[in-house]
Amino acid sequence: MSSSEFDPKEFLSRVTTSPGVYRMYDGEDTIIYVGKAKNLKNRLSSYFRTQHVSRKTQALVRHICRVEVTVTLSEADALILENNLIKEHSPRYNVLMRDDKSYPYILLSDHQHPRLAFHRGPKRQKGTYFGPFPSGGAVRESLKLLQKVFAVRQCDDSYYANRSRPCLQYQLKRCTGPCVKGLVEDAEYLQQVKDTQHFLQGKHQQLIETLMTRMEEASMDLNFEKAAMVRDQIAALRTVQEQQSVGGETDELDVFAVAASHGICCIQILSVRRGQVLGSRSYFPKVPKGTDVDEVLESFVMQYYMADTVGRSIPSIVVMEQCESDATTIAQALSSVAERSIKLLQGQRGEAKRYLELAKANADITLASKLADRITVEQRFVSLQNVLELSQPIHRMECFDISHTQGDQTVASCVVFNGQGPATSEYRRYNINGITPGDDYAAMEQALSRRFKNVTDPAKVPTLLIIDGGKGQLGKAVEALRGVSWPEDSTPPLLIGIKKGERRKAQFDTLLFAETWEEVETDNTDPSMHLVQHIRDEAHRFAISGHRQQRGKVKRTSSLEQIPGVGDRRRQALLKNFGGLQGIKAASVEALARVPGISKKLAQSIHDHFHP
Repeated sequence: MSSSEFDPKEFLSRVTTSPGVYRMYDGEDTIIYVGKAKNLKNRLSSYFRTQHVSRKTQALVRHICRVEVTVTLSEADALILENNLIKEHSPRYNVLMRDDKSYPYILLSDHQHPRLAFHRGPKRQKGTYFGPFPSGGAVRESLKLLQKVFAVRQCDDSYYANRSRPCLQYQLKRCTGPCVKGLVEDAEYLQQVKDTQHFLQGKHQQLIETLMTRMEEASMDLNFEKAAMVRDQIAALRTVQEQQSVGGETDELDVFAVAASHGICCIQILSVRRGQVLGSRSYFPKVPKGTDVDEVLESFVMQYYMADTVGRSIPSIVVMEQCESDATTIAQALSSVAERSIKLLQGQRGEAKRYLELAKANADITLASKLADRITVEQRFVSLQNVLELSQPIHRMECFDISHTQGDQTVASCVVFNGQGPATSEYRRYNINGITPGDDYAAMEQALSRRFKNVTDPAKVPTLLIIDGGKGQLGKAVEALRGVSWPEDSTPPLLIGIKKGERRKAQFDTLLFAETWEEVETDNTDPSMHLVQHIRDEAHRFAISGHRQQRGKVKRTSSLEQIPGVGDRRRQALLKNFGGLQGIKAASVEALARVPGISKKLAQSIHDHFHP
């Protein structure tokens, strides 16, 4: 069936208003999108309106040949089913989490004398897994702490099975020695194992109360050695609690923050366990063109916790930025998966806000690093070369932009990218003079003329020259370059413009080729457009910063300094005699000439400057 045979009106007439999940198929009967809705009829109707803000929706609708729906009991059930189907089918229009990393866990083995161990990879071994932890270092630090407090063995089973006498860990009181008969009773060892479980589950206060009761019982039985051992455990646990109060009050939570730029989206996860930040990890999910950041974050959070390959446990609190979806629904879905109550906070106050700000800062830094990554830049250069069908590699790109405030302090910027990314040492600014204020076309022509007036080095001739503007700007650029004498052994640059799209959003930009005036719609998800948008944004930033410097300089400069013959001493003398600039403006030539150091001729020049 082709998409033209699909009749949305007829389909929508029989769709239920219940909550559920819908699956959209293309002509090859492949699932291309999976979504969930509180009201299936209303949600599906939104796809087939005559006007769409999102390019993603327009592209998706063009490929729909069939839609199937599954009704669920609640919106939370729909959210779980949606993510199960996304995980199974990986539809190309859904946000997809791409990650093959395994996570470190703490394993408490299923053994007569269970051992604590570092674990990474598939969970094939029987036992209880605690985690995941953001890094191996966090696991090892936790294991060291547990060894000191509870003395549960951490040796391999083969080592344990071949011991005839206790090892050094027993001598250091970091293991009770279950490998040697008579050193510890099974019941006592299993009690230490149970205490370890409570600790790893975050039940610290409950554990301390249990240990206090146990210590009092040992004292009543005159078993002072055991009472002293329990006392030391309580002291160690209270030390841990004090450390937690420095890190925070919340036992366990995960914090999600998102940063997006130039077609790349970074999700940063901050893991907080036992009141301390254990670390963070970054993800770069596959994001379809035109997808909102809110949708990216919501989809990622659900996929993150429902991925079978790594089996992540869900903490009691999840913090994420404000999203369009109902936070209660997401919390219910996570609670259903975890089989316990999960609270979802949106980081608007208190400790959650502090952790979210930290995660967002990390996301911004990580994204900036990713954008500057050399491999990423090289891939984008190759992609842009293919899109433009160039016969030679792009060795140098330059982009020009204009900035001013109502025509004042006009500044043009020229930024340069080479195979390693931004070449900041070759950035240039041009202060534009002698044009009609606000004439961006003339400003662009002047900037280009000055840039290529005396170009002699072939290496300084760009392969690609980008103008931030439409036909008018590009036309002036063509005129400015016609008279340029290019060096021998060099090829004039390919000249293109970036025409602003609908509502001035980057995903709607189009490329405009000079002279042919051919417009090419761009794919916002293509690495080539990420490179074009990056250099355009950099040119815009550099132009604005230069304009602000010029504007600030004008504000700091006295108009007296513009008068020939008036230096610092004469300016100070004038200001002292007349009390300020307004007094000088109102003064006559005779009054000005009476100021020490001001001649009659200079007084006339000053008067003429303020009274042209």
